[in-house]
Amino acid sequence: MSPTNPISRDSLRRCVSAPTGTTSEAPQPFALADAPLGQAFVVVEVGGERGFRRRLMELGLVPGTEVTVKKVAPLGDPLELVTRGCSLSIRTSEARAVRIIARV
Repeated sequence: MSPTNPISRDSLRRCVSAPTGTTSEAPQPFALADAPLGQAFVVVEVGGERGFRRRLMELGLVPGTEVTVKKVAPLGDPLELVTRGCSLSIRTSEARAVRIIARV
């Protein structure tokens, strides 16, 4: 899937919650700040205060969008992300409010 095309809400729901009674476990969301370099993930939730959420969503971090951590600064802050074909940098503390899952 290309980074410019967001994943549909239906496929995101299938990734996040497994049907009752199945043996397979659904992937557990975790913080974007904990993501390894170079691996693609899907944004599940953008947390934090209203203004903060709005800013991140304006930058392209909306639920269902693919995101990759491209680089981390030498001291660990900020992170360079690639989403929808664009690079952006956010603080590690901001990345902790963004929940992601592995791309399926």
